[in-house]
This record gives sequence, structure tokens and C-alpha cells, in this order.
Amino acid sequence: MRKYGLIGKKLDHSFSQSFFTEYFEKHGIAASYENIEIPVIEALTDFPGFETFSGFNVTIPYKTAIMPFLDAISPEAEAIGAVNTVRIEKGKMTGYNTDAFGFQQSIKPFLTNLHERALILGTGGASKAVEYVLRNIGLNVLFISRNPQNSNEFSYGDINEHMVKACKLIVNCTPVGTFPNGDAKPDFPTQFLTPQHLVADLIYNPAKTKLLQEAEAQGADILNGHSMLKEQALKAWEIWNEPQTAL
Repeated sequence: MRKYGLIGKKLDHSFSQSFFTEYFEKHGIAASYENIEIPVIEALTDFPGFETFSGFNVTIPYKTAIMPFLDAISPEAEAIGAVNTVRIEKGKMTGYNTDAFGFQQSIKPFLTNLHERALILGTGGASKAVEYVLRNIGLNVLFISRNPQNSNEFSYGDINEHMVKACKLIVNCTPVGTFPNGDAKPDFPTQFLTPQHLVADLIYNPAKTKLLQEAEAQGADILNGHSMLKEQALKAWEIWNEPQTAL
């Protein structure tokens, strides 16, 4: 039986284990999937049975931190600067990014010519994949961060009506609002949203975060993270099962 898992710090909210367990049962696949909580990325290979795994997914807060520990990284994951899928073959770990594929598949049907600029909340691993997709589509991207570092990053206190009206796509890449803290939301002024806006939240539990509820009340289109998570998971399974190829 092949073994897979999810590496993260706190995984009570995880979608992956239930998704893959059901997928394996439905398709008669002899494989298992488990949550693996590690306190620091340096403990990556220290958990019992690591050598028996064929691959794993990576989530908060290790999508960027894991990269120096890998033997190889796909060109796309290198360009994005984050890894969320690792394939293990002959003891070697290769990193990939399926978040970008998942986000692109989920956002595609909702984009219109109004969405020329995007405001991304958060600067972690998921936001890097979102930026990669949106820039490839041709959108201008700005980031909102608790600690702005670059010229295209602003603090939450900098968000004003003009900025929101100029950016018709808002993407929340932070974990704020995730179950069990469903009453929380990023410090974002939803009163400036309009029916021309699309607000995407990568959170999938709850299905409609407080941010999405407030956006919907303003008439904006909304999208949660469920379809992205499903698409990226299926892409990870494809990577784990494709014939070995040199990067």
C-alpha cells in the first residue's frame, strides 16, 4: 500500500485527508493518506515511517520553508517560490506547485475584462501561486501585508476606497476566517466593494467566510477555495503517478 500525507503545523481544518481517503476508496486504490503535524520544518523527515511515503502535500506555514530541504524543484515551483506537493522516488524529494493550477482552474470562469488589477491579501506561499497565475493572465497585482517589504506591498491601513475601486479582483490568501474562527476576517473595508468586484477567498471551511458574506452583501461575486483545493489535489495525484522525468 502506497502512503501519502499532508505536512503542516496545525491540520485540524484540513481538507486533504478526507478528500484523498474518499478518492482512494471510490477508485479502489491501495493507498492511504494521513495528516502529519510537525513543529518546525527541520523535523520534516523525523516523523515515524517517513521512509515509507511516496509523496506528500505541504501547507501553512511550510510552503516556502521546505524548499531548501528538497533534492529538486520543478521550474514552475521555482518561479513561484513555493512548493505544496512533493514526490518521493528512490529516496529523493522533488517539489512541485499545484496551487497555481488549482487556482487557475477555479478562477477562470469568473474573470471578465473588468478584472485588470488584483489585490492579494497576504504574502505567504499560497499568495505566490495566485500572483503567478494572475500575472501570466495579464493582471496587475498589488499585495496587502502586515509587514510590507516591497514596492508593490501595502499595509492594511493603506487600503482606501480608491485602491479598492481600482482593483476589481480581491483574493484572500490569509488563513483569517478559517474554522473554528469563522467570525474573523482580514482588516479589509468591504463597504467599498461593488457589484463589479469578484472576491475570492482561498478558505474552504467555512464555505462562506465572513469576508465573503460581507462581499456578497455589497453585491460582489464571490468564490471560496473548495474548487481550487479539489483541482490542486487531483493535480498532485497526477504528479505522484506520472512516469519519472528529469526536471
